[in-house]
Amino acid sequence: MFDTLTLKLSFILCFLSCFTVSVLSMYCERENCYDLLKVTRSSSKSEISKSYRVLAKEYHPDRHKSQEDKDKYGKLFMQIAQAYEVLKDEETRKEYDYMLDHPDEYYRNHYYYYRRRYSPKMDVRIVIAVIIAIISLIQYLTAWQKYNEVLNYFLTIPKYRIKAKEIAENQGLLSDLYGPSAKRLNRQKNLKMSKEDMKSEEERILKKIIREQMDVKGAYAKPEWTDLIVVKLVLLPYSLYEYLNWYARWIYKFDYLKLEYGMEEKLYLIRKFMKMSQCQFDQFTEEEKEEYLEQTLWIKTNFDEWKKVKDEEAKKKLLQSGKYKNYKRWMRKGGPGQISFVEDE
Repeated sequence: MFDTLTLKLSFILCFLSCFTVSVLSMYCERENCYDLLKVTRSSSKSEISKSYRVLAKEYHPDRHKSQEDKDKYGKLFMQIAQAYEVLKDEETRKEYDYMLDHPDEYYRNHYYYYRRRYSPKMDVRIVIAVIIAIISLIQYLTAWQKYNEVLNYFLTIPKYRIKAKEIAENQGLLSDLYGPSAKRLNRQKNLKMSKEDMKSEEERILKKIIREQMDVKGAYAKPEWTDLIVVKLVLLPYSLYEYLNWYARWIYKFDYLKLEYGMEEKLYLIRKFMKMSQCQFDQFTEEEKEEYLEQTLWIKTNFDEWKKVKDEEAKKKLLQSGKYKNYKRWMRKGGPGQISFVEDE
């Protein structure tokens, strides 16, 4: 039993000694960095730099002719350069001195060594700023893509396309493509537009008219620079101040002074009760908003009664829907768990 205990202790001591050597070899490969540069721990930064320049000049591989000397002094030159990298930086030198004084703190020394070696060199604030800028750029490009998609969709709807074509004809934009003046202009410029080119030009003109005439709102609205994340973050203090100022004025005017609500405040309360964002609420027409105001929906009890009626109407409409009837019939027959052996016709 005594021999077994001795063997275990020997193994532990061997492991700790190997671990200590590995800690010391992290910086200058088992050599003392100060000894490699021929300086002491009390040497100043300028003395270390001066000693490094002298030693680097002396042991540089290019100063030696034979391959044997090049290999010999080349390795020593790399160790000197590595020692200088450790001691020239104040933080790294401080950690190295701590390791020399406390070689038994293995995990602490390893942690600080690898944290400094592999941590990002760039300022974290710069990294965050670049990430926000990239996200904002993607957001802006995506918003433009959605906006162009909805414009192309409007071109496929007959009533919008006919209206845009009427406006283009009234402004004389299509006469330059299909009228007599277009043929004369093409002959003067020695141009001959193909049908595909004329079609694409017409689509561009109609799309431009729809962009100018249509007020697209919601998620597919025309992108604005004020909607970008980076702009909102920059303006966040101002926006917060505006909100607190608005909230304080609301409490003072309507809770303390008991003043009557204006139209803007009434619409705000209706939007709040509907649990909609400003962008969603703006999709209602002016006639619909007038109807909400006439029904005094800014009063909570009136809104609750109105919502109850609307929910009942939506429920009746759903019950009369053919798709809902098919769905109920399908669920009565077993729903997604039913097994049928009848082949589809």
